[in-house]
Amino acid sequence: MKSNENNIDFENSIGPWLGQTGKIVDYFFQETFKSNSLDLTKEQMIVLKKLHDQDGLNQNELAFLTLRNKSSLTRLLTKMEAKNYIFRKQCKEDKRIKNVYLTEFGKEVFEKTKPVIQHIITTMEQNISSEEKQQIIKIFKKIQTNFRSKIGHI
Repeated sequence: MKSNENNIDFENSIGPWLGQTGKIVDYFFQETFKSNSLDLTKEQMIVLKKLHDQDGLNQNELAFLTLRNKSSLTRLLTKMEAKNYIFRKQCKEDKRIKNVYLTEFGKEVFEKTKPVIQHIITTMEQNISSEEKQQIIKIFKKIQTNFRSKIGHI
């Protein structure tokens, strides 16, 4: 007979709920973009938002801000360049650095995402009070802090 201390109650931990919720949110993003005729992924939208806030970021800064490694960001940017959302330009001071800029078309696409994103946020936060929202954010920040303190040790 196994003792209870060897049983891991993963189903009742936070992990599966975070994972399932993330997948549902990702799916809703994709379906909502598709139904609004936006040829865009959530990851591409995040890059558009970061560049809208600060156009001309270099790839290292963009990788850091989007929590992506350099090679996956490079693949993402290549796809975005093919769609004419962004362009990369070599830095004059340091030829090893490429800065990333929105094209005019990329700016237009980002503007078209704003009401779609607002719809997604409204749907996500429906029936959640502002106090509950603040509590959720506080808990997510704690979880992120818990993992960030361990990442360097892995």
